[in-house]
Amino acid sequence: MDWNHYRFRSVWALPVPPARAYAALERAEDYPRWWPQVRAVHRVDDTRAVITIRSLLPYDMTFTAQETRRDQFAGVLEVAMSGDIEGWARWTVTAAGAGSVARYDQVVDVQKPLLKRFAVVGRPFFRANHRLMMRAGRRGLVAHLEAV
Repeated sequence: MDWNHYRFRSVWALPVPPARAYAALERAEDYPRWWPQVRAVHRVDDTRAVITIRSLLPYDMTFTAQETRRDQFAGVLEVAMSGDIEGWARWTVTAAGAGSVARYDQVVDVQKPLLKRFAVVGRPFFRANHRLMMRAGRRGLVAHLEAV
C-alpha cells in the first residue's frame, strides 16, 4: 500500500439549482470567503491558481491547480494539482429535486515532506482532517448560497 496515496469522495446536497451551485464552485478565488479552510487563492492566469489550505491539523498545504476541464452543461469542473499534493480533483454538479448535488472526487499523492514522514501513523488523522474540511466547506457554501 502506498501510504501517501489518497482517494476522496464527498457528496454535498445543496438547496439551489445546479446552475447556481456550479457558478459558485467555478469561482475558486471566492472560496476563502465561504470555506474557512481555504486560506488563499491567488490567480496566476485564467486557468491556474495557487491555493493554500489548512484544516484542523497544524500544517498548510499549498498547490497549483491547473484547470483541465470546465463544462457547464455537464456540470464538471476538474483540475490537475501539483505542489504539496499531486493529482487531480473534480466537482460534478447534478440536479436533485429542487436543489442539486455536488460530488467532489480527488485522487492525490502527498508530496509535503513532513506529511510523508508521518504517512503511516498519520493517515487516519489526515483522512479525518479532510472530512472535517469538506464538512465545513459544505456548510460554508450553503450559507453563502442562501445569502446571495
